[in-house]
Amino acid sequence: MHEKIKNYLAELERENDIEILLACETGSRAWGFPSPDSDYDVRIIYKHSKDWYLSLVEEKDTMELFLDNNEIDISGWDLRKCLRLLWKSNPPLLERIQSPIIYKSDNEFLTEFKKIAEMTYSRIGTIHHYLSMARKHIDEVANTEEYKLKKFFYALRASVACLWILDKEEMPPIEFGIMLKGLQLDNELTQRVDELIALKATISETYLHSGEKVLIDFMKNCVDRADNESKSLPAGCGEMEVLNSFFRKTLG
Repeated sequence: MHEKIKNYLAELERENDIEILLACETGSRAWGFPSPDSDYDVRIIYKHSKDWYLSLVEEKDTMELFLDNNEIDISGWDLRKCLRLLWKSNPPLLERIQSPIIYKSDNEFLTEFKKIAEMTYSRIGTIHHYLSMARKHIDEVANTEEYKLKKFFYALRASVACLWILDKEEMPPIEFGIMLKGLQLDNELTQRVDELIALKATISETYLHSGEKVLIDFMKNCVDRADNESKSLPAGCGEMEVLNSFFRKTLG
């Protein structure tokens, strides 16, 4: 599958006259809790030639396509859009640059992009994203007798990310296991999470689960704490000229 994805990416570059600077996996495969039938969520950062940016009319700066009966989802953002989002500490973008599954990468670009991401990182800017996700998915699993385990993990990961942002000054890791270990949570709680990850690896995405009151209560407590403490978190302190300089340098 990896070779197939790489071939699709090469075709995408040729057909759209772009250069892919980063192509990586996101979603459950990158987070660390895929199901056997999880699809492939490929996200890209790409650039056009310099002349493309010298237009009085800004062209479309996103792309998305679904391949192989929707098993492969490839979507991405143009370089300029990504840098604008980086200025705001866009959480999905911050996750992408940490993905453990890379299909293509300009390593020099990615290294410098990560450095700028750390400089501009805003804890208050990121926590609202995860807090919103946690609320939404907790409601889905807490108020129904049976729910998809996928939704449960969406809620759990977002809740743990909120804790990470409250307790640490660095970006939340994309990998769920790293977050769990880094926060040193209760052993019984993390053991149950590990058991559910092992279960999810054996069942389809249509599987319906029930129960898990202890973990649901834990998630609700995470949300309550984030609600109370998020407003006092610091914003980012990056300089726009650093982003502008990097933009010009990357275009060449």
